[in-house]
Amino acid sequence: MHESLHIILNLVLPEGVQSFFELKNHRFDNDNIHLYLEELNQIPEEYKTQKLESKGFHSEITFQDFPLRGKEVFMHVKRRRWLNHDTGKVLSRDWSVVANGTRISKDFAAFLKQIHRYAGA
Repeated sequence: MHESLHIILNLVLPEGVQSFFELKNHRFDNDNIHLYLEELNQIPEEYKTQKLESKGFHSEITFQDFPLRGKEVFMHVKRRRWLNHDTGKVLSRDWSVVANGTRISKDFAAFLKQIHRYAGA
């Protein structure tokens, strides 16, 4: 990613989002900004001792963020799935664990809250 875009993303995305997600695409139209984020292939801390393999993503979720320069902002997020080879179960990062007991920004906490609403997927 070009350095100038990285700097702008740090201003636009909630603090901490880039620790867990990568901007894969963006789209602008007359009234909207769309940001497409994918969860990084980093094994969740709570599963570090288990043998996991990335198995793609859950269905994309979309939620609206704060407007920028008069444009509505939509975040399209793909959460990663991992196969646990020991149990045969498919796992996802527990976003409540990420937020619980950590020092994160209010914006990142709000981002995680939005994601956690769709955690049943």
